[in-house]
Amino acid sequence: MTQTAVDTAFETAWASWREANESRRRDPHGFLAYRAVHFLDGEPRAFPDLPGRWSTGPEGPVVELAAGESLAVGGGEVTGRHAFGPVAEREFRRAARVGDVVLELSRRGGNDLLRPLDPTHHLRADYVETPAYAPDPAWVLDAVFERYPARLPQQVRAAVAGIEHTHEAVGEVVFTVDGGEHRLVVFGRDGDPSLGSVLFRDATNGVTTYGAGRPLRVELPADGDAVTLDFTRTGNYQCAYTDHAPCPLPPARNHLPFAVQAGERAPVFRSGWRRVAPEAAR
Repeated sequence: MTQTAVDTAFETAWASWREANESRRRDPHGFLAYRAVHFLDGEPRAFPDLPGRWSTGPEGPVVELAAGESLAVGGGEVTGRHAFGPVAEREFRRAARVGDVVLELSRRGGNDLLRPLDPTHHLRADYVETPAYAPDPAWVLDAVFERYPARLPQQVRAAVAGIEHTHEAVGEVVFTVDGGEHRLVVFGRDGDPSLGSVLFRDATNGVTTYGAGRPLRVELPADGDAVTLDFTRTGNYQCAYTDHAPCPLPPARNHLPFAVQAGERAPVFRSGWRRVAPEAAR
């Protein structure tokens, strides 16, 4: 295969990755449709433009619907009191509907959350695109994965105040840029030991990319220690687009001193709105 063919295949695969990302963002019930993030606790309370009074406890999230109120749940209609059952950490459960609005239940840092996904939310109409650096194979780096003897729970701040995640560090990737060695902590992905996630910051954050940092997916080796870091496929956090996504923020040690001019850049909105990085990420 010629070098031109290799480059073309690389760029084609990269373009498909980009299009898949944009397709998810343009979904009528994608994360741009988040209208709010509501913390649930033991006290039943009402939320704007939603039926019922919501709380959580041993039965998981519970809604108490008044006379004349209802929710669409599982293809049927519920009235009165309805318990949704416990929600797992980092679960996304599309649990109910009110007209075209989907009610999502999730759990982050031990907090049960209720988030309405509204296709008419203004951010969807305001969104233009997510630009990216041109795909340069020079940013596909060989690295070594140093696996920890055991997974190490690590507290990670979130983009939404009041939440602190616990992620399990599975090891570190070691690589070289311009003659200097760098290390990044890798978090395990829930339910898939073959995948890891690197949450990192670099000199582009707050300049051409989202200020809090960016995530990079890493395929972990079953044997040996060789890994590839394809920075051209560095994506964006959901919290780069909305105030209602409690994304985990990079640990302090995952801060690269140079500019990673690869992957997705800060999203563009017609109004010029730009998500400000939370204090915890600066």
